Amino acid sequence: MQLIDRAGPDRPQSGRTLDEPTLVARAQDGDVRAFEELARRHQEALFRVAVRVLGQRADAEDALQEALIDAWRRIGTFRGDSAFSTWMYRIVTHRCTALLRRRRRTVPLPEDDAPGAELLAGAGSPERAAEMDAELRALSRAVAGLPDDQRTCWVLRELEGLGYAEIAQITRASETAVRGRIHRARTSLTGRMRAWR
Repeated sequence: MQLIDRAGPDRPQSGRTLDEPTLVARAQDGDVRAFEELARRHQEALFRVAVRVLGQRADAEDALQEALIDAWRRIGTFRGDSAFSTWMYRIVTHRCTALLRRRRRTVPLPEDDAPGAELLAGAGSPERAAEMDAELRALSRAVAGLPDDQRTCWVLRELEGLGYAEIAQITRASETAVRGRIHRARTSLTGRMRAWR
C-alpha cells in the first residue's frame, strides 16, 4: 500500500532525518515535502487501523487518502497538545466512522492484512490452516458486527496496542467511556466466538 510515493524525506545537509516536531513546523509553514514525510512515517499504521475498522481495503484506502488531504488542509490547527500520531489517528478514525455511517452495513470477508492472517502461513497442516482461516473469518464478521464506537476503540486497543488515554484523545471520549466500549466489545466478541473454543 503506497499512498505517498514522492522522492525521499527532506534531509538536512548532514544526511540525518529531521525529527517530527521540525517536520510538523515546516509543514505548518507550507512545506509539502515535510508533510509528505510525516504521512510516510505514519501511513502504514493509519492504513492498518482503517482496514480493521472498515473491513475493506478499498474503503480503507479511500478513508486514508481523504484523511491525509484533510490533515494537510488542517495542519495549521495542530497545536501539539497530543502526539502528531494521535492527531492523525483521530482524523482517520473520524473518516472511517463517517464512511461507515454513509454505507449500508455489510459483512466483509477478511483480507490478507486482516487481524491474524499472517498466522495462516505458519499453520502447519492444511487442515489446521483451514480451521484457522474459518476462525479468522468468524472473528472478522464478529468485529464487523460491533457498533462503530466499540469497534474503533477495540481495534485501537487490541490490534494497535494504544493506551486508554490515547484512545480517549483520538475518539474524543472520556477514558471511562473508552474502557466501557472496549469491555462491551470484548464481551460481545467472547460471546460470538464461544463456538470456537
